[in-house]
Amino acid sequence: MKVKAECAVCILQRGYLEIEKATDDMSLQFKAMSALIKFLAREFKPTAVAAYLGTQRDRIVKEVTGNPDYYAKTKRISNQRAMEILPLAKNIVLNETSAESRFRKACLCSMVGNIIEFDIPDHTFRFSDLEKLIRGAEEDLAIDEISKIFNHAKKAKRILYLTDNAGEIALDTLLVQELKRFGANVTVAVKSKPVLNDATIEDAEYVGMHNVADNVVTTGSDSVGLVLEECSSEFLKLYNSADLVIAKGMGHAETLTELNLKTPHALLLRTKCRPVANFFGVDRNKNIAKLMMP
Repeated sequence: MKVKAECAVCILQRGYLEIEKATDDMSLQFKAMSALIKFLAREFKPTAVAAYLGTQRDRIVKEVTGNPDYYAKTKRISNQRAMEILPLAKNIVLNETSAESRFRKACLCSMVGNIIEFDIPDHTFRFSDLEKLIRGAEEDLAIDEISKIFNHAKKAKRILYLTDNAGEIALDTLLVQELKRFGANVTVAVKSKPVLNDATIEDAEYVGMHNVADNVVTTGSDSVGLVLEECSSEFLKLYNSADLVIAKGMGHAETLTELNLKTPHALLLRTKCRPVANFFGVDRNKNIAKLMMP
């Protein structure tokens, strides 16, 4: 998924908001913003991928400010609030009688969780809206390939689940539980180091993912989305041996659509910006369940 002209605005605005979070030192803020502008002037071109630019932006901010995790407090709050809503979401899933219906509800809850992201221009949400969004997730479903994903999931022996954000990962536990019901071995992957508000091992532990999945690993990278060239050899073995990959969020959609896939990939996300929404041919603030085949 290539960048559009408006992506430059998002990258810069998000970068500035991150710099503000990272340091109160005005000289460091100016230095970080200058470095970001120089980077974009060099790398912003029609062939670029937004997730790659976002990755480099965040690395610039971390390096210049010396702050490795400026979303730390936000992630803690996100996990806490998501855990508060988890019992409701779990009841919605477990009240369904058939395996496919439970799987569907779990996918919908997981997609709603993808709304928990910050500093995207014109993207706002309140934690207090999560219950309403979960109950109305079906109405916001703009691309519905959940049945196709279900048919692949119930036959898969090895499933790799790529998480996105903190908080969201709590709702992901419901979908991982449903995948486990099929008898699959499910590995959940998080980022190796902080990037944006993406989930790391600490977030997975907080929401109890280790008690649900067969294995929780890191990708070996702190990239936005999935950049295979940066991933660890251990992760690549898991990725290449999976029968099905389930990938959460816009960053994974941006990067995985650039790859020649060798196995089915299910994208579950919320369209929080116009370029991603336009790529899929839907409106903003919609849920997408898309199966990509080799």
